[in-house]
Amino acid sequence: MRVLVVEDEPRMAALLRRAFVEEGYAVDVADTGEDGYQHARIVGYDTIVLDVLLPGGSGFGVCTRLRRDGVWTPVLMLTARDAVADRVHGLDSGADDYLTKPFSLPELLARRPRPDPPRRRGAAHRADRR
Repeated sequence: MRVLVVEDEPRMAALLRRAFVEEGYAVDVADTGEDGYQHARIVGYDTIVLDVLLPGGSGFGVCTRLRRDGVWTPVLMLTARDAVADRVHGLDSGADDYLTKPFSLPELLARRPRPDPPRRRGAAHRADRR
């Protein structure tokens, strides 16, 4: 699975990259809103972790543009902006989830998409034979 992290703070971007890599994900990092938008349009990601306060376009604007352009990759906004109005704005812009900084790494990872579990061939095969 592939994750795009859009985060302008280098230490936070490195932490997120390392956490997802340790979980077996391929990770790309963009450090501006425009770079994140371009990556998300071109590459097929399984999820996007998107900061709100970014140079080159806010996370709200990036998410709105992606949805308008038909990019429906799940978006998790990860930001220090914790007011209810900000959370509502993020969700209204098209984000699927919103997590405020500081955050718990286990909680962030619990919110990530997971691959579908493999189907048990034997059980499906037996059900078809009835």
